[in-house]
Amino acid sequence: QVQLVESGGGSVQAGGSLRLSCSASGRTFSAYVVAMGWFRQAPEKERELVASIRWAGGSTYYEDSVKGRFAISRDIRKNAIYLQMNSLKPEDTAVYYCATQTLGADSYNYWGQGTQVTVSS
Repeated sequence: QVQLVESGGGSVQAGGSLRLSCSASGRTFSAYVVAMGWFRQAPEKERELVASIRWAGGSTYYEDSVKGRFAISRDIRKNAIYLQMNSLKPEDTAVYYCATQTLGADSYNYWGQGTQVTVSS
């Protein structure tokens, strides 16, 4: 069983920055994690993948609207990922979720509880 705990959300004015953290726990997590990612869901909108990182190799993916502004990273020793968010815009306002895909799963199969990010204009 994997548990994911996010932190770092909050309120910021447009143009500001926030850094989200996600820590994973569970026996031998690193042995079966394939990828980790950050999703977000704004009110009345579908959940979308914002950024992801492969655990082995560290290759990354970014949704078009955040390219150049957000950066995802991982710390293998700490079983953690981070999302550095710069030049925030009001449209970035959402609940941000950390998720992981483990071996044998065809999609992200463990989720955190979410953390609210609010960007005011």
